[in-house]
Amino acid sequence: MTTQRWALGGDLSVARIGYGAMKLTGWPRGDRPDRETALAVLRRAVELGVNHLDTSNYYARDGVAANDLIREALHPYPDDLVIVTKVGALIEGPDLALPAPRKTGLTPDGLRRGVEANLRSLGVDRLDVVNLRMGDLDRGGTPLTEPLETLLALREEGLIRHLGVSNVTAAEVAEARKIAPIACVQNLYNLTRREDDPIVDACAEAGIAYVPFFPVGGFQPLTAERLDAVAARNGATVPQVALAWLLARSPNILLIPGTGSLSHLEENVAAGELSLSAEDLAELG
Repeated sequence: MTTQRWALGGDLSVARIGYGAMKLTGWPRGDRPDRETALAVLRRAVELGVNHLDTSNYYARDGVAANDLIREALHPYPDDLVIVTKVGALIEGPDLALPAPRKTGLTPDGLRRGVEANLRSLGVDRLDVVNLRMGDLDRGGTPLTEPLETLLALREEGLIRHLGVSNVTAAEVAEARKIAPIACVQNLYNLTRREDDPIVDACAEAGIAYVPFFPVGGFQPLTAERLDAVAARNGATVPQVALAWLLARSPNILLIPGTGSLSHLEENVAAGELSLSAEDLAELG
């Protein structure tokens, strides 16, 4: 695996290829592995040197919850394992289907409930990083300030080590930084979705990690003729090229590709050893 690392929050050394646990649950839609495979994927990820897991208490469907799987597979946790979770308008997985007025996770009580649910389900006394996820309610009526101030108060209580923000605009990132130290920004970004280029660069300049979700396309996998050509030239897969491009894009980018497959996990981690040439990068644009 790649030896490239980043100091998340300034003090948590993580490998730049991590793992996202959402796909282990089939939330919000899609297939999921059986329980034993899910546990095996988590344990194998740690064996391969992954020490940055991304999860949430609301990643749960039909009795299968990401945090429960992480706890069963890995607790007591390795000393260097960093578990990043998120809270926001959703408290439980089924909240996704609720109309906006009934999504109460961004209230002070809802945020505390979300943080305490993550603490309880993961079996920890303090969460390494909590991302405040915005954008799951009407964008015009949901300011970031009060929810982030609530999380800052929970941090001061000792329940959270570092704070991040997710699904946010450039203006919201700037506003967040006025309120609290921000360890990371987690937004949609990949080879074919580069609207966040200015945020990636601003975060790099500020020493803030940028964590792209859907790094290989999510529910709509990346397809492009130039991707196929670069992959063939390097003896790699298209997802590996997409991940390697992100690693080359900026040193503050941390990857959290998710999978329920042991073979895909190995493939994703191996992308850290793929060094794209100047020709490759030029072709990818």
